[in-house]
Amino acid sequence: MTGMGVEVGAQAARSRALAVLRIRSRALAVALLPAAVAVVLLAGRSTGHITGAHWGIVRWIVIGIAVATLLAAAGIALVVARARPAVSPTVPITEAAAPDLYRMVRDLADRLDVPAPSAIALTPDCDSWLEDRTHPAHGPPARTGDDISGVRGIRGLSAPRHQRVPTAPVLVIGSPFLWWMRVGELRAVLAPVVAGTGPSAHPDIAAARRFVRGLDAAVAVTSAPERGPLVRVVLGGVGWVARLLLRSCRGHAEEMERGVAAAAAERAQAVDYGLRIVAQEQVGLAYAGWDRLLTRVALPAWRMGRWPSRLDAGVVAALTELSRRDRLAEGFASRLGERPACDLLEEPGAVDEAASLLAARLFHGGPAAPGPGWAPVGWQEYPDEVVDRKWRTDAARLHRVLDALGVRHTVHPAAPRADGPTLERVLEYLTVQEGACRAAAPTGESGSVESESAVMDAAPTGGAPAGEPLRDGGEPPADEGGPTRREAAIDSGAPRVEGAPAEEILRDGDEQVADGGSGPRRAAASADSAVHAPHVESETSENALDDGEGPVPHDQNGPSAEATADCVAEAPVNAPLTGAPVTDEEDGVVGSVRTAALVAGLSAAMAREEAVPEAAPGGGGTGQPTRPDRTLWDDALLPLFPLQPPRTGRELLVDHVTAMVCCAAMDTAGAAPGLDWLDGPSLLVRGERAADLTPRVLTLVREGDPVPLRAWLLHLGIRPEKPVRLV
Repeated sequence: MTGMGVEVGAQAARSRALAVLRIRSRALAVALLPAAVAVVLLAGRSTGHITGAHWGIVRWIVIGIAVATLLAAAGIALVVARARPAVSPTVPITEAAAPDLYRMVRDLADRLDVPAPSAIALTPDCDSWLEDRTHPAHGPPARTGDDISGVRGIRGLSAPRHQRVPTAPVLVIGSPFLWWMRVGELRAVLAPVVAGTGPSAHPDIAAARRFVRGLDAAVAVTSAPERGPLVRVVLGGVGWVARLLLRSCRGHAEEMERGVAAAAAERAQAVDYGLRIVAQEQVGLAYAGWDRLLTRVALPAWRMGRWPSRLDAGVVAALTELSRRDRLAEGFASRLGERPACDLLEEPGAVDEAASLLAARLFHGGPAAPGPGWAPVGWQEYPDEVVDRKWRTDAARLHRVLDALGVRHTVHPAAPRADGPTLERVLEYLTVQEGACRAAAPTGESGSVESESAVMDAAPTGGAPAGEPLRDGGEPPADEGGPTRREAAIDSGAPRVEGAPAEEILRDGDEQVADGGSGPRRAAASADSAVHAPHVESETSENALDDGEGPVPHDQNGPSAEATADCVAEAPVNAPLTGAPVTDEEDGVVGSVRTAALVAGLSAAMAREEAVPEAAPGGGGTGQPTRPDRTLWDDALLPLFPLQPPRTGRELLVDHVTAMVCCAAMDTAGAAPGLDWLDGPSLLVRGERAADLTPRVLTLVREGDPVPLRAWLLHLGIRPEKPVRLV
């Protein structure tokens, strides 16, 4: 019982390990039982105690069953023995790369009176554990030039070729801990983990763990799809037996691991107990900052084919910013004056780069090595290389979908060319209030539209006084006792669909789509109806307006009936210009049916791009054949831990409209792309972060009300009518 001591948890773990081994022994006894019966029958015949013709028949039947059972048991045992247990993807750290870290771990093991871990590895996650890598199927360690990190030329990240497979557990440390925690805090966090090497070295516990891992690996082998029919049948029987044994020992294995954890925690209580309480708080804080950094900062870069090469350094900046904003974390930033745990590494930058690339593989499925379409990016270049490119790419996709929907470019007197991609085109299309097809706002010498107060004073459904230009949200006045010009224009012959559900517009076969959805299958199903149907509807509306009987009543001071008819004819879908928003159970509320058409088009475009590996930079496979003999995990399963579920259609539309607004701000108001450590890409206007943009865009998408966004644009001097530069 080396290193186990007399802890109660250790004794409980050993008893549960013996229970697992008894299940293994019973399985072996069941496999040998027919052979034992056959031996008894043969011995009875030779001694004359079992004679008779019927015993001869029984004897041969039992011998056949015994031979078949032994062959099946041998095959199952061979599969279990040769199956490669799962190994966590990590960045190996040799002692030459981190002598101080190895020294600290050995001192900690000596103080706890347990065996020291055989090696240390880093994982791009906020966790630490011990991992057994003694199985022969793991093979020799990777050579220096082919280390699993994928970053070439990093010293100390690969074991030498002559080094043997370690026989003790490997200590796996979360890389964010090394950069955020101080040396003392890391020591306190690792104390209960290192203490687990004591129970791991016990023969019974080690044997029970090997048995359970072998069964688990055998189940994985039998579940592989790339097999022939006969092999699948044979492996199906092996998998059934392995699953049966796993179910039998599952409860004992769980209690064994609980006992090991309890014994390790009990043994580690004497090591830096007070500091461990503070360190556990840092674990939770590091996890929160790491999650925000990956989902808000790293994920946009990965989707653009770039991977931040200093993620662990970025988590320090993110957590420092969090401590500045959150009063509950005010005292955490004061610790930064102490020695960080990353100083225990000889080359922290190289290790951070390797861990960052591995994080991109695990959470996004990127290639294993940098390349032309998968290049590293530093934090200084992130705004220009990622944020600016992301916004312009999304804005270009938005205008491509509008082109496919048949939406015409908005003609504005101040625009240098009428066919350029403008924000005004998007605003006009998404506006569903009365007054959406209003006259152009007056411009001054500088080309700016009317004042912010005029826009804010305009009611969303109110009318404009005679002789005054229409403002955002206003409606042309109607003749006394008669309908409004828009109602008259629609009644003149254009099909009315104010009460029609979105499914009648966006229909593809038997599947009805209201909002485009978020999944690729649903988006692809609505692609044809969302992109091609609007052309027919636009022509129908225009012809109906041209052939309508009788003149359209209009006011002398407002736009003419012909202008209103042309505006209605420009609508790419027979969408209601007034009325209640469209509701979808999955995506929520959107402004109108034609907003739903835009959502469906964007979802379909995103689905098509994600379906083609070349169109999604940094995503998918590596482009090179995998080498199972040099990899400790299956590349086909990447990404192992996707960061977030697919975005809904409304979220896609909000992101694309926001990107278009940011492009207009950069090209017309001198704004600049920026990086917020907690929120990701951000817009900097006059050196300050614009934090109030998303709610205004959401109001436009959800309610079809452009007034808050237009007021925001006017306040910052952003020109929506001017063309912007796209990718």
